[in-house]
Amino acid sequence: MSRNNLGGKIPTELGSLSNLSILTLGDNRLTGTIPLSIGNLSNLRLLCLPYNNLEGSIPTQLGQLSKLEFLQLSVNNLSGMVPTSLYNISSIYYFSIADNQLHGILPPDLGLTLPNLQVFFVSLNQFYGQIPSSIANAKGLTQVNFAMNSFTSPMPMNLGTLDALETLGASGNSLGTNQANELMSFLTSLSNCSNLQALDLNINDFKGFMPHSIANLSTKITWFSLENNYTSGSIPLGSIPNSIGKLSMLEILMLEKNNNSGEIPSSIRNLSRLGAIPYQIFGLASLFNLSLSQNHLTGLLPQEVGNLKNLGGLYVSKNKLFGEIPATLGNCEVLKFLYIDGNLFEGTIPMAFRQLKGIQELDVSRNNLSGQIPRFLGEFRLVHYLNLSYNMFDGEVPIGGVFKNISAFSVVGNSKLCGGIKLLQLPACSIEVLNERKRTSNHRVIVLVVTLTIVVLSLCILAILYQNKRSRKQVNLASPLKNQYPQLSYGELFQATNGFSPSNLIGEGGYGSVYKGILNSDEQIIAVKVLKLHECGANKSFVPECEALKNIRHRNLVKIITACLSIDFKGNDFKALVFEFMKNGNLENWLHPSLLEKHEPKNLNFVQRLNIAIDVACALDYLHHHCEMAFIHCDLKPSNILLDGDLCAHVSDFGLAKIFSATNGISIHQQSSSIGIRGTIGYVAPVSFT
Repeated sequence: MSRNNLGGKIPTELGSLSNLSILTLGDNRLTGTIPLSIGNLSNLRLLCLPYNNLEGSIPTQLGQLSKLEFLQLSVNNLSGMVPTSLYNISSIYYFSIADNQLHGILPPDLGLTLPNLQVFFVSLNQFYGQIPSSIANAKGLTQVNFAMNSFTSPMPMNLGTLDALETLGASGNSLGTNQANELMSFLTSLSNCSNLQALDLNINDFKGFMPHSIANLSTKITWFSLENNYTSGSIPLGSIPNSIGKLSMLEILMLEKNNNSGEIPSSIRNLSRLGAIPYQIFGLASLFNLSLSQNHLTGLLPQEVGNLKNLGGLYVSKNKLFGEIPATLGNCEVLKFLYIDGNLFEGTIPMAFRQLKGIQELDVSRNNLSGQIPRFLGEFRLVHYLNLSYNMFDGEVPIGGVFKNISAFSVVGNSKLCGGIKLLQLPACSIEVLNERKRTSNHRVIVLVVTLTIVVLSLCILAILYQNKRSRKQVNLASPLKNQYPQLSYGELFQATNGFSPSNLIGEGGYGSVYKGILNSDEQIIAVKVLKLHECGANKSFVPECEALKNIRHRNLVKIITACLSIDFKGNDFKALVFEFMKNGNLENWLHPSLLEKHEPKNLNFVQRLNIAIDVACALDYLHHHCEMAFIHCDLKPSNILLDGDLCAHVSDFGLAKIFSATNGISIHQQSSSIGIRGTIGYVAPVSFT
């Protein structure tokens, strides 16, 4: 009965169900304590009570559940100590009590009494003492998280014997012994963990330098965090080792608030999963945030930073970077947070920053910047924090936008400024300053007019050439949908999906990938199906799907919002369909959940399954008999049946649909189409009622 709005207390009568083997009540509003009677369920194998408001202690009676395999009590208000008997149920493979108020120490023989452990989560509690080294006895351990407790002393060095280990979280503790070689020894000990994907050690007391043996960590690692520790030393020992470039799958690298020095190694450009960052410094193709603040990094911020089309936040505060701020940062169209304060940058704020329409927080304080404060900063609607302090800016302070709110910006420490709002109490600008501003403005107007004239003439010439080329090739790039559909550009879809980020990927098929997105215009949640145009048949499936979707309307068919026929930022063809987002995903995931979803299984009762079957039947009846043109879907299966928030079914994916004449029943599409006959003829995947 998970994921409902059940309230009140868990009935003690549940303890009388002697044959009960699975009890899942997670993600409700249950209160009170865990009934002692649950300890009577001698056949219970799975107990799942997370995301409620349960309080009190964990009953010692749960230690009587000798067949228990899966225990999930996370995200409640449980307190007290964990009963020792609970650690003695050797059949448990999943043990999660995270995000409560539990305290005490972990038993030293933990891995001996729980030899079958695969998942062990105790984060966000008040545990203290040592992490028992015996945990390495659980050879099948894949995920372990000790984060945000008060564990002390060294990390067990024998964790490196866990071949299956995938994630290790230990942030927010007091781990570490202040020994100079401790960090090197521990990271070296993990070299045998060939499946390690995430390692989070931030906010601890680890000391020493980052060893070159970091290259021996798993090549599958995607998350490595060591911020807020005491890594230090002189070059080369205190620098980021060049061998870090061998971690080819790395997606998140966090090293801020340490004492690292020297240059960022050129090998970091090999980390292609982090994003397409500059040559020799950055190389990270899908990077969304880059945080390197509070170290001793030197040199220029490379011009190639402008290649990061998906960059949302850049944090390089409190280093020793110098030179001018790269104007290419203006190409980072989705940039929201830019912190370059506490460096040695000089020159002016680039005019190219005018393109950063989505900027929300900008801090360039404590540098050597000069010139006038650009007026366009006052035109940005989303800025709520602007820090220009302690530079050498001069001239008039703008009075528009963020400059109207004295609490949202700061210009202190710039002795040559004048004007601005009255609360700044700056001297009035002299006639010379105002005339200079006017002359500068007039000059810009002249340059703008000349530039626009040249651009318009160039565009006219290009338009004529394009029109001739278009006529010769007879290529029709008109939208395949009717005019009443909204027009969305590639850039808008790019921004809505965070640059088609893998974290937004919600589905993938033979012809396309589906991403969840949010349109900034009205914050509408959408699903964007991007066609894989390199796949044979994908391009030709686009027009039939558009043809089908623009001619059909029914509550049990997926709602099309629009189609996008464009080119991407690299000049490649781009085709996408934009649909209304379906909150509950597809039917396939409800009937056959993945391994991860089985920990919190989705269930459909008989009535829900029947209603879904009726919804699908109504959709097919409409397509076959009530359209102006009859449609045959050709690819009906559970993965193409989407469920909205009320579990109402919507048939989707018309890429293989056939359209038939209402009069003679002949297919409009030529039978020689390269798409051919797809799907599974005469068969619909069953909706299991077992």
